Amino acid sequence: MTFQQSDINDSNPELCALICERIAASPQQRITFAEYMDLALYHPQHGYYNNSDRQSIGKQGDFITSSHWGADFAEVLAQQFVEMWEILGKPQNFAIVEMGAGRGNFAENVLQYLQIQYPDFFHILEYIIVELSPVLQAEQRQRLAHIKCINWCNWDEIVNNSIVGCFFSNELVDALPVHQFILEEGQVREIYVAAETPKNEQEEIKFVEVIGEVSTPKIGEYLDLVGIDLSASVYGDGYRSEVNLEALDWMSTVAQKLQRGYLLTIDYGYPAHRYYNPRRREGTLQCYYLHRYHNNPYINVGRQDLTAHVNFTALERQGELCGLDVVGFTQQALFLMALGLGDRIASLSTNDAEVLDVATFLRRREALHQLIDPMGLGGFGVLVQCKGLREEEKGRILKGLMVPD
Repeated sequence: MTFQQSDINDSNPELCALICERIAASPQQRITFAEYMDLALYHPQHGYYNNSDRQSIGKQGDFITSSHWGADFAEVLAQQFVEMWEILGKPQNFAIVEMGAGRGNFAENVLQYLQIQYPDFFHILEYIIVELSPVLQAEQRQRLAHIKCINWCNWDEIVNNSIVGCFFSNELVDALPVHQFILEEGQVREIYVAAETPKNEQEEIKFVEVIGEVSTPKIGEYLDLVGIDLSASVYGDGYRSEVNLEALDWMSTVAQKLQRGYLLTIDYGYPAHRYYNPRRREGTLQCYYLHRYHNNPYINVGRQDLTAHVNFTALERQGELCGLDVVGFTQQALFLMALGLGDRIASLSTNDAEVLDVATFLRRREALHQLIDPMGLGGFGVLVQCKGLREEEKGRILKGLMVPD
């Protein structure tokens, strides 16, 4: 694979040295790409998501997600949470568990809306945030300090089979570390990361790829799970892609914690047959640095985001193995329109233009259209799964999954 080069390599030298130490300590002086990606993103001090110097959302930082396009995304999803509560018979204890809450925008907007529009639901609601990044958790706690129904927990603090409610994530699974593989002579081989020793102190550490046998049989089991046969003639040598074993573990953990209710996953990705399309020969891994994307994960280490598209078939099938039923799968644009985003757009066009200044009106209209743009956020996948529902409850179609007449 030919990587795009950058004029500037803005890697964190401390993190690069730590990764080199990990490589040197490994038996074959190499680590899996999943281990490399985990260190680059989640190292406790220097990983991208734990770096207090990381640039904020916007032109100099991360790509903007749905939760940062204003309150509308959160407010229409809040209506979906309320309907879930109603379908479950309005239990006196209902939890929304947000996994990977970013800067806390979504939680703040959801809870402010529920407090005003659905006070009965807000009164019984517990909002739990599972956030692995101490830097982001600190920002969330500051932003949400005025809201009393929020608790921060790690997975060990949530008792198995205890949650009645909804687990929710928005652009979480795409950032889980992935194994990379490549086909050589019809065989699946794994892509590892090694380090070239600098010739002098002035030279930067350089990470390189090496090919070897797969590190775990779970890679082959994953491909079997999603029904992909890479030995088929349509896949040629040099075809490379990803396997997200951590997503399967994540799904198992959520299923263990959920007693009764839903799992709502929003992310960008494809079903397996599209994910492993023979024409997608170089996989889906992308790197984001200063609001630009490229394909070289070995530069800007610790200072750029790394993501891979989500294989929704894997989430569905792993969920089924863990006791989760598929409620539905759709695109974000259809999901939000079914929840009333189209009505908000129509209302904005006719009413708000008269009371808002032009700049504010145009910003809000742009935000609403971004959420349903089929070439952008609107093309994201929305997967809803459930556990512990009675047959009559399963028969209730969620509003977000209804097909417009």
